[in-house]
Amino acid sequence: MSKADQIFVSMCRDILENGTSTEGEKVRPHWSDGTPAYTIKKFGVCNRYDLQEEFPLLTLRRTALKSCTDEMLWIWQQKSNNIHDLHSHIWDEWADENGSIGKAYGYQLGVKHQYKEGMMDQVDRVIYDLKNNPFSRRIMTNIYVHQDLHEMRLYPCAYSMTFNVTQKKGDDKLTLNAVLNQRSQDVLTANNWNVVQYAVLVHMLAQVCDMRAGELVHMIADAHIYDRHIPLIRELIEREQYPAPAFHLNPEVRDFYQFTRDDVSVTGYKTGEQIRNIPVAI
Repeated sequence: MSKADQIFVSMCRDILENGTSTEGEKVRPHWSDGTPAYTIKKFGVCNRYDLQEEFPLLTLRRTALKSCTDEMLWIWQQKSNNIHDLHSHIWDEWADENGSIGKAYGYQLGVKHQYKEGMMDQVDRVIYDLKNNPFSRRIMTNIYVHQDLHEMRLYPCAYSMTFNVTQKKGDDKLTLNAVLNQRSQDVLTANNWNVVQYAVLVHMLAQVCDMRAGELVHMIADAHIYDRHIPLIRELIEREQYPAPAFHLNPEVRDFYQFTRDDVSVTGYKTGEQIRNIPVAI
């Protein structure tokens, strides 16, 4: 069975059984009817995914691989902060009348900084170091920029990536590993979405840097289940689990900026029924 399913089920049960409630507290999120959106939460959740063993798509319900890849490329490749550059509507709630989400996400990755080697943005710096100094312990990105928070329509949730390269005995290629740091996560709507996005990113960066994709470690400071999601989660984690699908990345692409959402695919992806009309806290 899929290890991603097992990790997800274990995390959800831990939150439901051992988490703490925010009910009655002053909370920012609310439902569309104005009701406060309370949660059950766990602090400091850490999940590990071995990308050489399997690709971490949930089989409990379907995760839209191409759509979440599209959003990841919108941020990391296009470095955009405008929803008109995105093929989905997941950011519509936070965009202004011009489609901008302010100085958030892709905007921050596109800002150029001065390095000894010249001016580069954070993504280009990561690629440069992976190719030229792969064993550096300083290969990371950070989009939680305090001086710009007041100009962001939403503070970044997944805010930092740290890349670390290892050399396995007997392997002629290096292995690319990564830590994704997330300050807050809505487990039902976003957990596997984010895991899949950054698993794809690790695969893409590994390919263009002639490495193998290794381990993705996902750190979540506040992993929570919203009150109106609890019955949906309880039903979801009791579903039948299926084997993980096989992941395919177009091997012809050797430049990160040439990837598209159509360069990713899976085979053998059997899943449970999709959950429709999930209420989203805003």
